[in-house]
Amino acid sequence: MPLPLLWIGAAAVSALAVKGLADDRKAQQRKRSHSFRVQTLNDLAQHESPIATYPTDVFDTEQQVKPEIGAIVCCGIGGVLDHTGIWVGENTIIELDGNGLVKPVSPCRFTDDRSGKGIFIACDSLGKPLTSEVAAQSAIEQIYQQRDYHLFDNNCHQFIWQCFQPNAEAITTFKSLSVNVAQLFDRVVYWDLCDC
Repeated sequence: MPLPLLWIGAAAVSALAVKGLADDRKAQQRKRSHSFRVQTLNDLAQHESPIATYPTDVFDTEQQVKPEIGAIVCCGIGGVLDHTGIWVGENTIIELDGNGLVKPVSPCRFTDDRSGKGIFIACDSLGKPLTSEVAAQSAIEQIYQQRDYHLFDNNCHQFIWQCFQPNAEAITTFKSLSVNVAQLFDRVVYWDLCDC
C-alpha cells in the first residue's frame, strides 16, 4: 500500500516543480516587458543567473524574433539536451552533426530527427539576437570539414563557441555556452522563438 502513495507524492512534487518553472518563466517575461533598456550582467542580483529563459517546447515563449546573420540557434533533443548552430542567412544554419561533419542545413533539417520542433535564438532582453558576423564567417569557412566529434569533449556547443572565440577554453554544455555568450556580450540571455 505505501508504494502507490509514494507515486502520488512524486507526481504531486513533479507537478509543483513544473508549475514553479512556468511561473518563473512568466515572471521573467513580465520583468522583461517592463524594461526599456537592455539588461546587462550588472543588473543581476548576486547569484542570479545570466540566463533568464532557456529554450523549451513545453512552456510558451512569448517573444518571437527574426534571425540575423551570426545568431546562435538551438533546438531540443530528447527533452533533455539542446543542439546548437549558427544562422548564416539565406535560410541556412551551420551545424556540427553528431557524425563530426560541419554542414549547412535548412531550419527544417536542423530540427529533423530531433524531438524539439521549435528553433530558439539567443537574444538580449529587448529581443535583439546576440550576433557575430565574424563567427558566422568562421562557421562558413569550416563547411564540410570533418571534426573528431565527441558528445562531451568536442560537441556542437564547443564548435559554436570556437566560432565566437577561437582560442577560448573548451566548453561541453549548453549552459556553459549560454553563460559564456552572456559574458561575451554583457547581456542577460533570453532564448526566444525563431520566426523562421
